[in-house]
Amino acid sequence: MISNTILIISFLLDGILTNYLSYMVSDLSLFTPLLTITSLVLICPFFYKEKKKYLIYSFVTGVIYDLFYTNLLFFNGLIFLLLGLITLKLYKVFGTGYIKVLIGIIITIVLYETLTACGIVVFNLVPVTLEKLVYKITHSLLLNLIYGELVFIILKFIPKKYLKVSLN
Repeated sequence: MISNTILIISFLLDGILTNYLSYMVSDLSLFTPLLTITSLVLICPFFYKEKKKYLIYSFVTGVIYDLFYTNLLFFNGLIFLLLGLITLKLYKVFGTGYIKVLIGIIITIVLYETLTACGIVVFNLVPVTLEKLVYKITHSLLLNLIYGELVFIILKFIPKKYLKVSLN
């Protein structure tokens, strides 16, 4: 239940931040939201014993993300699935500590932006340069790390009987 709530809030905030705030502020490039991806990293421990369910959850989230935000059906579904596999491996190696989760978010965002750029290059949708890729990665990290940190802190205050996962 908590993982669903986190994912739904992140999904909605992605839409709000990309669609509505850009009209109020002249340049939001420092705050490129990838909150849905950040939330997938944060909810991974909730699926500790259900890895297959987490991967299905990641894929379905990516497909829904495609339907609402990108119009590239199954493109983000496959990327989110791959990120889900990588996130499972990261949690296996790093664990669930505060700094470890932030490092996992950084790795996941860098991989997402890189995989998306590779897909754009392969399908020749728009020209992508290494400079644009680095710019996009650096400008998406700030907001997403702050969001990940806030959600992680909020999760620490939820009683253990509802959380059902150990966050160090």
